[in-house]
Amino acid sequence: MGISEILLSRSSCRGFKKDIVSNELLKQIFGAAQLSSSNCNVQPWKVYVVSGAKKDLLKKELVQCVMHQQKPKPDFDWNIAYQGVHRERQFGSANVLYSAMDIPREDKIKRQIALLRNWSFFDAPHVAIFTMDKYLGMTGAVDLGIYAQTLSLLLEERGISSCMQGALGQFPDPIHQMFNIPIESGVLFGMSFGYADDMVKANEARTDRCKLEDAVIFAD
Repeated sequence: MGISEILLSRSSCRGFKKDIVSNELLKQIFGAAQLSSSNCNVQPWKVYVVSGAKKDLLKKELVQCVMHQQKPKPDFDWNIAYQGVHRERQFGSANVLYSAMDIPREDKIKRQIALLRNWSFFDAPHVAIFTMDKYLGMTGAVDLGIYAQTLSLLLEERGISSCMQGALGQFPDPIHQMFNIPIESGVLFGMSFGYADDMVKANEARTDRCKLEDAVIFAD
């Protein structure tokens, strides 16, 4: 399957089967992702791939942290208030997702429960936590974005679904504690991944894309 086919078929997965991805295959995929581009080839990413009992413990601690702490305390600035067309697209994406799950806008409790599933990794058997040194700022974040996209495509090529999650960077304390991440490094975001469960309604959600002329200018 070519990259164009992968892009046409993939979507953010929010419901996974329990089947694990073998360690051998994980090492092949993450090894290939090391070929990702980065500014001056600094390769700033340090990735924690968490599975099994360790993943279950992290899930438990993250959910407890979110429910107790309530207010996010990220390592990096996630305080983005979208405006204009960006806000419209944000609301449109949420509407597509909650409509797929049959959760009306006024049902705040069910929406909060659905939101909390971010920190239980949507029941995925694996989660990747993307970290980098804090001093790298925007340049490092760009590199990690390129790396994560490469990784997502490599996973999809092998029939493994994923979901990028900025939410996993909002409450980083349990991650720091579990992996002894030094203070000079930070959790930027994460990605849950595994084999998609087609019986989960959230996986029926499909967002649209803006017109090419609204996103790209061709200058001759």
